Amino acid sequence: MGETKWYVLRTAGGKEKKAAEYLQKEIERSGLEDQVKQVLVPVKKEIVTKNGKRKAVDKLLFPGYVLIQAQLSGMLENIIRNQVPGMSGFLTEKKTVKGAQFERIPVPIREDEAQRILGVQDENIDAPAETEVNYEVGEAVKITDGPFSGFTGTIDEILEDRSKVKVIVVIFGRKTQLELSFAQVTKE
Repeated sequence: MGETKWYVLRTAGGKEKKAAEYLQKEIERSGLEDQVKQVLVPVKKEIVTKNGKRKAVDKLLFPGYVLIQAQLSGMLENIIRNQVPGMSGFLTEKKTVKGAQFERIPVPIREDEAQRILGVQDENIDAPAETEVNYEVGEAVKITDGPFSGFTGTIDEILEDRSKVKVIVVIFGRKTQLELSFAQVTKE
């Protein structure tokens, strides 16, 4: 394998992972594995709380884009541009005039850009998932779990680092502050 470079490919929004899978299959089918080191969809892990349930999700770092480390050939360029559903070609291209036709030439990203992106990707593999908070102070919530299940209250404080909220509820006519996890409350 000669020198490989990183290229950014454009994809349809929301189709990044599927386009990367199709591209990988086309590369294998065409016998071009020796020209491609890797196809990458950069993501980071996040924990999202919806309806009282916590769920780990992969959030795209660059929506609409896939990265490929490859030694480009005419056949590989053709596959990327014309044979992969949801993929529309390279992000950066130079157009040169040859006779009466334009020739589109893919331009690789700089090595320092590639290393920065890969560094972020590697960092996210080992990092704990971040929690996306969809609650606000003063918002009404219903407690769904624990001894106070069924009570309603208002959020007094959000403790993002611990994935908890402090909720004020009225118990026996008195305001009481409870510390609950994100999974124990839902929006009212």
